[in-house]
Amino acid sequence: MTTSKRKTAAGGGAGRQMAPVDEQLSVLLSGVEYGDDRTHATMEAELRERLEEDRPLKVYAGFDPTSVDLHLGHTLPMRKLRQFQDFGHDVTFLIGNFTGLVGDPSDKDRGRPMLTAEALAANGRTFADQAFRILDGERTTVKYNADWLGELTFVDILRLSSKFTVAQFLERDNFQKRWQNHDAIHLSEFMYAIMQAYDAVMLETDVQIGGSDQLFNLMAGRTLQRDADQRPQVVVTLPILVGTDGRQRMSKSTGNSIGINETPNDMYGKVMSLPDEVVLDFFTLITPVSPEDVRNIGEAVDGGSLPPMEAKKRLAREIVAVFAGDEASASAQGYFEATIQRQEVPDEMPEYEVDGEEPLHRVLTGAELAASGGEVRRLVGQGAVSVNGERVEEFTQSVQPGDEIRVGRHRFLRLTTRGQVH
Repeated sequence: MTTSKRKTAAGGGAGRQMAPVDEQLSVLLSGVEYGDDRTHATMEAELRERLEEDRPLKVYAGFDPTSVDLHLGHTLPMRKLRQFQDFGHDVTFLIGNFTGLVGDPSDKDRGRPMLTAEALAANGRTFADQAFRILDGERTTVKYNADWLGELTFVDILRLSSKFTVAQFLERDNFQKRWQNHDAIHLSEFMYAIMQAYDAVMLETDVQIGGSDQLFNLMAGRTLQRDADQRPQVVVTLPILVGTDGRQRMSKSTGNSIGINETPNDMYGKVMSLPDEVVLDFFTLITPVSPEDVRNIGEAVDGGSLPPMEAKKRLAREIVAVFAGDEASASAQGYFEATIQRQEVPDEMPEYEVDGEEPLHRVLTGAELAASGGEVRRLVGQGAVSVNGERVEEFTQSVQPGDEIRVGRHRFLRLTTRGQVH
């Protein structure tokens, strides 16, 4: 089940000198977050030491294919992998088709229902393809942790478990909350960190990348590597990306996410809705813009020579270009400036066929501009829906062929007669 797609990495390899260490550190440690200065100093010193060996490092991040509906928050470790890759390091994209059976409890206050192996396999088939919109597929090794975790015996599991104590797990903030609230904590959730730690041993990794909420799991990998007489990996952790509200963790369930498969126009528009105070963080965490350029953008905004709106437009262009290309990015900017800034109605817009008059909520859900009738009711209540330029008051309002519907600031829909030739 293991698939290898890695070729000789550009910028690295035997007999070829790597980029200067300080240059690499400036990029590779941009945006990292550990939660305390001591851990940061330790990891920086260890990473510097390995970079000074002037060789491609073994770097990986693991991804559980519990969903195929990815948003920008999922891409943070992928972007960091790409930075290592661009410096010539050996990158492994690990699909957690075994750890996904349990689900990482790191960011959960409650246990997560276990997925079936079949569901994980189905999700995993598209996961890497989406990752290659950021990573170079020709220079990436794809592996699946069921290849080794599925082979462990009960004796193996007992031996690995003996390296940790229950107290260590209960010190974790999310487990503490559940313990205090008398919520269930399953033994299988303790095992997740041990399984992820064992991945590091099997990959003999130099560097593992993950979210700041995974720090315990990544440090556990260092414990098992020492036990296996391996050099402990350097841990690189990234902050949790906030959503379009600028406060809560990006999540589809909270309605503040920016999906990587959204249309360029929708993606651009959602980026433009971000609060000004998170723009520089998004530049650092999501785009290929260099740390020096990000600093220059921040200084220009603070100094008044660059309006915040223009900085945000640059951010939106950069993000859309990553997933859809430069041409689509430029087009999305033109669409935003016309429809949002100049309040123009676009000549071209998606069309949806209807048979005569139909209720608005049925049309919007059928056209996938809303997930449910309840969402349509909410959007109408917020004044976010208009028909032919008039604000809608009732979510059951009838609409008909020829009507033009606007949802939010940048989504449009033109109704046509079913079967009509355009």
